[in-house]
Amino acid sequence: MRTRVESHMLVIANKEAGSTEPEAIERALEVLRAAAPAELVYCESRDHLQDCLDARAGRPVVVIGGDGSLHTTVSALYARGELADCPVGLIPLGTGNDLARGLDLPLDPAEAAEIVRSGSLRTMDLIADDNGGAVVNAVHVGAGAEAAQAATPLKPRLGPLAFPLGAVLAGLRTKGWRLTVVVDGRTVARPRRKTLMVGLANAPSIAGGTARLSPEAVPHDGQIDVVVSHSVGRMARLGYALHLTRGRHTGRDDVVSLRGREVVVSGEEFFINADGEVTGPRRHCSWRVVPGAWRMYLPSGPPADPGAAAAAGDRRVG
Repeated sequence: MRTRVESHMLVIANKEAGSTEPEAIERALEVLRAAAPAELVYCESRDHLQDCLDARAGRPVVVIGGDGSLHTTVSALYARGELADCPVGLIPLGTGNDLARGLDLPLDPAEAAEIVRSGSLRTMDLIADDNGGAVVNAVHVGAGAEAAQAATPLKPRLGPLAFPLGAVLAGLRTKGWRLTVVVDGRTVARPRRKTLMVGLANAPSIAGGTARLSPEAVPHDGQIDVVVSHSVGRMARLGYALHLTRGRHTGRDDVVSLRGREVVVSGEEFFINADGEVTGPRRHCSWRVVPGAWRMYLPSGPPADPGAAAAAGDRRVG
């Protein structure tokens, strides 16, 4: 469905996000305002975000920032019960911009704004957790969360290069967790075999495009792509990391890859990385897919066939 933005827009920018320089924001605003009036607000905190959304008055929201900024805004709209009725656009000026990469959104601010102005409004799945949170791109348990923690202080100096370095640091430290992982009622990992990482993907890319958690993930197929890695030995961790950068890790003997609608992880204390936002520790958490929960401005083109992706089922279960 081709959609032209004709109403006023609420543009929310996060000054702390990756590369949101004023010049880049102005380039995006110039394009957006050629289609409709756009109010720019700088969000300073989660409480301030709620104030901004209180004043939205039915307007579409355009997020200027990265995965974390989009995650925070979409999660807030979801918690308020407003997400389904609020078209969302993204100007990807964060550090990683993984969802944008997975959706073929341009990283140039003016080109991304043009997608909001004249692209297609398409439905997107959401991954909802048992604590009222929401995930737009991917969530990790275990080494993925430790990698995000290690990368955070490095991002201001290294940008996207902080992600692979954080992964190396996490890989050197971790020895795995004893976890139970259940997908749609089926136990796919047990505590007797340590787990390095559990990943849930709504789109292919993580770590600023330096890794492909699930190369075939489709964010509007009504499914969660699940990856469970048991690569806990020193050489196994290295091999897994190298394969992950190429999207070939799902072919390993110590990796389980499948699709499902609900995932439950429990066991030893673990941290959670949801779209780059790290929380925890937790001993139990569950996630479920909410098909077609929101709508996003995307490059024009024929809609993907969700039935074909769903019919593919489990690609590999080890």
